[in-house]
Parts: sequence; structure tokens; C-alpha cells
Amino acid sequence: MSFTFSDPIFLTILATLFTWFMTSAGASLVFFVDAYNQKTMDFLLGFAAGIMIAASFFSLLLPSIHLSESMGNMKWMPATLGFVGGGMTLFVIDKLLPHLHMYLPSSQPEGIRTKWNKNILLVLAITIHNIPEGLAVGVAFGAAVTGQATASIAGAIALAVGIGIQDFPEGTAVSMPLRRNGLSKLKSFWYGQMSGLVEAVSAVIGVFAVVYVQQMLPYALAFAAGAMIFVVVEELIPESQNGNHNDIATLGTLSGFVVMMVLDVAFS
Repeated sequence: MSFTFSDPIFLTILATLFTWFMTSAGASLVFFVDAYNQKTMDFLLGFAAGIMIAASFFSLLLPSIHLSESMGNMKWMPATLGFVGGGMTLFVIDKLLPHLHMYLPSSQPEGIRTKWNKNILLVLAITIHNIPEGLAVGVAFGAAVTGQATASIAGAIALAVGIGIQDFPEGTAVSMPLRRNGLSKLKSFWYGQMSGLVEAVSAVIGVFAVVYVQQMLPYALAFAAGAMIFVVVEELIPESQNGNHNDIATLGTLSGFVVMMVLDVAFS
């Protein structure tokens, strides 16, 4: 099988290699510092939330609405159904898959009760919200390569860059707590970077879905948006606001939104 730069699967793999690299770079900080500055981390988590909010609207929901209109559908219906479907899918995963949010004590894991240790549950928490990020990248490249007027390769690249930027603090947010829980630096890094690999899997699923069933595209774009907004509200914002740096975290969210908006508008 040969790949070219017009192949959506090849482009998606390249994009997710970048996002995985950014996750790994964030996780690698465990080798250089013993602990992160909480104020900085709150800002970065807020920044990640802002990027995901802007990406959900500018890169996913808005193209879904425009595409629905061009396909002769009621322009609000696919966006609505897809958005609700994405949010509810993450809701179900959140209720079923055992995990532990970093802002909650170890006595309050979520999902099905299990005897898995705290470290595994922490990794799974980050892994859950990497799923919609990968879907978003795959759907964006699939939309661009299939020749949709509302999508472009540059726009998909901008989305991948934005998600990659916000993956950096997520990698750190996995490896540092694992290190504090007693794992070696190498193991903490390993699990931190592994949490980003699920993006590649979900991205390939996303690109296959929209390339081979193009009528799904407006629904798939909105689905990824709904899933990302669920993650933002369920995890990123509460975690960034959990300390004593609420204003810093809020400024981070505003900054992330502006950066992603500029990336999307400038490259689309």
C-alpha cells in the first residue's frame, strides 16, 4: 500500500504523530523537574480548554452547519444530532470506564468499581479525553481531502497544531502525578506519552468514517465537537479552577480560545 500527501489516512497519521510528540514532550518534563508550578499548570490547563472550545466551534460545528446547508439538509439538524451524540457518547464512556480525575481524591474514582490502582486510573482519565481530540483531527482531514468546500488541508493542519499545543500540558499532567505517586521517572514518562496514542486510533476511525461514508460528514464533525466540549466541562475547566488561581486559569482559557481562533481563521 502506498501513501501520498493527498491520502487522508497518511495525513491523519502525520498529524497524530505530531500530537503524540507534543504529549511526549510534556511528559518528558518529569526528567527535568521534580514538580510543576501549580499556577503555571492551572494556566496551561485553562489554555487547553480554550483551544478545545474554539476548535469545537470554528473547526467542527461551523463547518458542519455550512456543509449541511450545502447538502440540502436542515442546516441545524446534523449539527444538533451529532453534537448531542458526541457528548452523550463521552458521558457513557465516563460512566463506564474506571478513571480518576486529578482534582479528586483517590477515594472518588469514577466509572465501574474496580481494584485498579490509582496510577492506572489517572492515566485512563487523560486517555478518555484524548479520544475526541483524535476524532476531530481525523474528521477534519477526511473532510478536507474529500473536497468539501467548507474544509481545507490548511484548516485541518491548524486544528492539529492547536490540539498538539494543548497536548503538551496534558502529557505533563499525567507524568508528574505518577512520579509523585512513587513511579520512576522513566515509567512516569512512559505512561504519560502512552496516554496520547489513543488519539491516533480514534483519528483513523474518524477519517475512515467520513471518507467512505461522506453523508456522515456533518454529523461526524459535530460529534467530535460535542465530545470535546464534554471533556472541557467535565475535566479541564474544573481541574484548572480547583486551585487558588482561578483568574490565571480563566485568562488561560481566553488565551487558548484566541490562539485557536486565529489559527483556524488564518489557515482556513
